[in-house]
Amino acid sequence: MSRAQLIELARRDLAHGRARTMDLAEDVYRVPIEHYYDRGRWEAELRKIFRRIPLMLAASAEVPTVGDYKAMTAADVQVLITRTKSGEIKAFVNMCSHRGAKLVEDGTGNAHRFTCPYHAWSYNPDGDLIGVYSPNDFGAIDKRCYGLTELPALERAGLIWVTLDQESKLDIAQFLSGYDELLAQFGFERWHHQHTQTVQGPNWKVAYDGYLDYYHLPILHRNSFGTEIGNKANYYSWGPHTHLGRPDEAFAPYEHLPDDQWPIEKLVSGVWTIFPHISIASFTGGGRSVMISQLFPGDSPETSYTNQIFLMEKVPNTEELERDAKAQFEFLKHVVQNEDYATGIALQKNLHVGAKTHVLFGKNEGGGQRFHRWVDAILEASDEELPKLFSTPSNERSTG
Repeated sequence: MSRAQLIELARRDLAHGRARTMDLAEDVYRVPIEHYYDRGRWEAELRKIFRRIPLMLAASAEVPTVGDYKAMTAADVQVLITRTKSGEIKAFVNMCSHRGAKLVEDGTGNAHRFTCPYHAWSYNPDGDLIGVYSPNDFGAIDKRCYGLTELPALERAGLIWVTLDQESKLDIAQFLSGYDELLAQFGFERWHHQHTQTVQGPNWKVAYDGYLDYYHLPILHRNSFGTEIGNKANYYSWGPHTHLGRPDEAFAPYEHLPDDQWPIEKLVSGVWTIFPHISIASFTGGGRSVMISQLFPGDSPETSYTNQIFLMEKVPNTEELERDAKAQFEFLKHVVQNEDYATGIALQKNLHVGAKTHVLFGKNEGGGQRFHRWVDAILEASDEELPKLFSTPSNERSTG
């Protein structure tokens, strides 16, 4: 069914392309300007969104084999993701049970045990405490009670979600609302992790607004790539997650073909956003690839950072392909850093001066409208109410 859904969306985009139309929201939407800088709200977003909602923290390609791990910091929580002996993914707080030391430095690698750099307590990839340094001197403890603190985790569609709240009652599969079935069409579990780089940005919502917006492409990116895509988007949503299609007559050659003959690389084109902090965009330079933009709030309401995770369908096996891939990644970092985020950082400074009371999202910016409504809904929901927001997986053509 997921491939059939992609073809249905493609046919809608084709119809809009021929008619020179696009999906529009019912009205212009207003977001209070202080939502982008108020410290109390920002702290609530960290606590109620980033530490309660499942976050896409890794691609399966970053930890493909038994013993592989990824250590990282997400919303000030130090996380360790492991590939266990059974091939299962697990996630833990990256914290030794002895005195709380950080167990593993940020990055990826392969290890069959993790030894604390402070007092040499050691753990296996399943999180079990398997060694206490000088046990006779330390005293008797039940090692079964002092394993790593496990976090809810789920691997789907070649991507890995982790919830930073160990007590979370929100089912990750329920949260995905069926969107993972569409993402599975990429086949990311067979792809290769080529490179990761980090870009500093403005308030996380200022940055994320741009990922949900084709409206700016021919203007801000006129000298890089924006004129190739146009300024119109059609928004298709599953729960809080939104795919950006666009009016596109390029689907015309396939409209009379059987479903299995539609090219998958065309069907999954466009931008795929995963609430609250992921954007996936496809590229062809240097071989078929995607840039997964993994966005996190920074150290203050006015800052954020984005990990750009580059996956390639095939390992570049010549110097030329390697060089082309590197050039593609450098180009994309330039576009985000010097066009998108430079604009956002300057925009951020304007928000404080009191010149305006709100910012606007037009009828043609339904994705941004929907994103901000979801932010508000999650902030207002109690822990008990949170699962109800995702209780009915939706496949909606959304215009906000």
